[in-house]
Amino acid sequence: MQHIKTQLKINWGAAVVLPDNIFFEGGAGEEVRKQLMKTAELHTILRLSTGIFYAQGVKANVEFFNNKPANKEAWTKDIWFYDYRTNVHHTPKKNPMRQEHLSEFIELYNGKNISKRKETWSEENEDGRWKKYSYDDIIKRDKTSLDIFWLKDKSLTDLDNLPDSDILALEIIENIESGLNSFREIMETINGETKANCLILK
Repeated sequence: MQHIKTQLKINWGAAVVLPDNIFFEGGAGEEVRKQLMKTAELHTILRLSTGIFYAQGVKANVEFFNNKPANKEAWTKDIWFYDYRTNVHHTPKKNPMRQEHLSEFIELYNGKNISKRKETWSEENEDGRWKKYSYDDIIKRDKTSLDIFWLKDKSLTDLDNLPDSDILALEIIENIESGLNSFREIMETINGETKANCLILK
């Protein structure tokens, strides 16, 4: 992410695919998020389900931002989130993701004038996938987490209209793999810290 930003000319934009852990991990990850929001205009995050850009079990996001010149105030004012993950079920064979599935997002993105965007989520429409969060609200979140969701998982309440069994089985596998990936990252961090401590002791 930092490398991409340094390669961008001022006021040029980029869309970067990132795994979920980049959006909530502490330490260096948190500092990168803070610096990106401060030195660039991070305006959009597209939340996607697993297996689209990464291996099964790894959830993906697309982060859209514009590079900006040095400034005392943070360039990011609002971040728009589109949740194409909650209650979305894709399988590689039976129901693969296609461009038309993102037609609503493309329309709402309104690249010609992002200042004219309108939320689809409201108290009257709790199924709206397009919602805005202010910089001030995000910076107060634990670890400045960008892992934000607001839609209710209908599979937890609507037991009469569950997806097909093969989709449910795939989601269970994805959740297990996602958990395993998280544990691997924790182990890598622990092992890295142990090695660093050994080097210090030597």
